[in-house]
Amino acid sequence: MNGNIRIGTLFGIPFYVNLSWLLVLGLVTFTYSNGLGAEFPELTGITTWLLGLVTALLVFASVLAHELGHSFVAMRQGIGVQSITLFLFGGLASLEKESKTPSEAFWVAIAGPAVSFLLFGLLLIVGAIAPLASPLAAILGVLASVNLALALFNLIPGLPLDGGNILKALVWKITGNPYQGVKFASWVGQIFGWLAIASGLLPLVIAGNSSNLWNALVGWFLLQNASQAAQFATTQEKLVRFTVADAVTKNSPIVLDSISLREFADQSILMNDGHWRKFLVKNEAEQLVGNISVDILNSVPRDRWSETLVIELVNPIEPSTIISTEKTLMDALELLETQKISTLSVIRENGVLVGLLEKISILQLLQSQMRANPA
Repeated sequence: MNGNIRIGTLFGIPFYVNLSWLLVLGLVTFTYSNGLGAEFPELTGITTWLLGLVTALLVFASVLAHELGHSFVAMRQGIGVQSITLFLFGGLASLEKESKTPSEAFWVAIAGPAVSFLLFGLLLIVGAIAPLASPLAAILGVLASVNLALALFNLIPGLPLDGGNILKALVWKITGNPYQGVKFASWVGQIFGWLAIASGLLPLVIAGNSSNLWNALVGWFLLQNASQAAQFATTQEKLVRFTVADAVTKNSPIVLDSISLREFADQSILMNDGHWRKFLVKNEAEQLVGNISVDILNSVPRDRWSETLVIELVNPIEPSTIISTEKTLMDALELLETQKISTLSVIRENGVLVGLLEKISILQLLQSQMRANPA
């Protein structure tokens, strides 16, 4: 999973850490252990390192809580959470799909910063009233500051940050177009990305000061992800303009359930050319019955092919892999990704079989449209 290591499952959500997170964990542990050692010289070296590691882990626990905030609200909306990953720049909750309305998208986006603000307040209260030893009070102070910074940074109104998703929801509400919201929030995110890069590189070029190089790295992250979000939104906008009927495979592999295996063998040889291993099966009323594999011919003696009908060996098709011609190609692509398959059976609203929809057909249609209309 691109350098990600699965740690376990939290509330039914797979939890990963990226290899880059291990580097940051080491750097944060080093920084906080040195800080605690300088502030409290009575602490031994091992103690400062242990406290530094605990502080670093609690910092990342705060990031995890932030992502769980997004995840819980999404799950309440019926949206599955594929995973939560901690990496170099923080965390990412990967959702199965977008919210259905701008208001729902807003609540998913605001949930993360809300959790961080809540932790900031709780940590301040605990630090103020609890009789804690000085090093522990210092750690609480660090965690409070981290959660405040996490909330404020993520509220910057540009994708891929939470503030960008909030802005996307607002533009979506105003225009009625979710893709316009993504494009606008991506554009703002790219502006902030360039500003962050400039704030990191200009001091280096002008004065040889490299203390702000982290800003440039964060800016590059914002710029790359904002650009990708804009490109993805453009692709999605194109996909919703077409229906499944526009991309059904021509000469889809379809056979009647009433024909014999001998006729099926003849048809599969004529139509197949080694490409189709499964054929959709329809009845006399053109309704989808199921599918049959070419390999089934190997399990039936050849001398029985003429007397054995396709209907006797047909396999049922999962309803989740069937789609209507009226659905958009965006719906089809989401279904293909969710089911982790490459083809869908296509029917009309009345159940009449139309043919097969392949993922590659969607991509080919999209590519042809982008060549015809580059903008």
